[in-house]
Amino acid sequence: MNTFFDTVPTKALYFFIASTLGVLITYWVISFIIKKFGKDPKYLIPHGTFKKISSPIFLIIVSIWLRSPSLRTLLQLEDYTYYFKKVSTILFILSLTWLSLNLLKIIKTIIVSNYDVNVENNLRARKIYTQFNILERIFIFIIIIFAVGAVLMSFESIRELGVSIFASAGVAGIIIGFSAQKMIGTVLAGIQIAIAQPIKIDDVVIVEGEWGRIEEITLTYVVVKIWDKRRLIVPTPYFIEKPFQNWTKTSSDILGTVFLYTDYNVPFDALRKELTRILEGTELWDKEVNVLQVTDSKQNSVEIRALMSAKDSPTAWDLRVHVREKLITFLQKNYPESIAKNRVLLEKSSDENNNS
Repeated sequence: MNTFFDTVPTKALYFFIASTLGVLITYWVISFIIKKFGKDPKYLIPHGTFKKISSPIFLIIVSIWLRSPSLRTLLQLEDYTYYFKKVSTILFILSLTWLSLNLLKIIKTIIVSNYDVNVENNLRARKIYTQFNILERIFIFIIIIFAVGAVLMSFESIRELGVSIFASAGVAGIIIGFSAQKMIGTVLAGIQIAIAQPIKIDDVVIVEGEWGRIEEITLTYVVVKIWDKRRLIVPTPYFIEKPFQNWTKTSSDILGTVFLYTDYNVPFDALRKELTRILEGTELWDKEVNVLQVTDSKQNSVEIRALMSAKDSPTAWDLRVHVREKLITFLQKNYPESIAKNRVLLEKSSDENNNS
């Protein structure tokens, strides 16, 4: 009775064993190198890299191994060569796509880890975070599109069908192009934001009259976290086509203003001394700007502007509230006559004067 190994050519069996050992040795060498570099602090490969890329690398090696003629000969499936090659091609494309996506995330982790957005002066870090968050989505989209296209183009029938459809659908393509124009413009606006950076992650902005922080930036929309915890969803073209306020475009520090409307009797020097005392007594002030000026005079009052600085916009908001309250309290206690009031002048008539 003949066994399976008696029916298989000895040369094919040897080739199969050699190719299998080659796959295992190649995978072991790659894993050894990656693990060694991952443990060495001198290299940039972060900890856990091998765990993320080991599976796609193994599948890439397997896809190459499936093309081995000795495997088909050993399994006595020489008539199915086409299917072996097709499975090998698709598996290689999908594995390479998986590996590319994981490498993209690893590169992002390596670069972003050098920047901390939690520090006070985090402008540079926010720029890097914004660029890589948007560019990562762009590259993921491109990689997946290329992968799907490569898989479909590997089938001859689909390739011919695609050529015939494109050849006979010129008018339909134009219509679809016009329909997709807005979507394409939105995506291009997202790319422009990543490059020009009119806004960045954690920027303080005023959009549609709402004060908030940039929480998330995608290719098609931006999420603004409003101060009262609401979320304002804004299309990306808005930040290219319409004006808006960005309080932290070049730096995180910001000036705060407090306006008071008082009577003409207000003592300006005493108010300046009180402003200085209030600012020096709080940690909210960064000790950069301390100014009190009369900025306008009206019929019944004068406009006084107190200008102060803080390290960032939330601190500036708290500082403004604090200073406004303290200055009003100071006037109430020490100079109540300085509070703005309306005056009415009553004149006696000539008859009343004669009677008196």
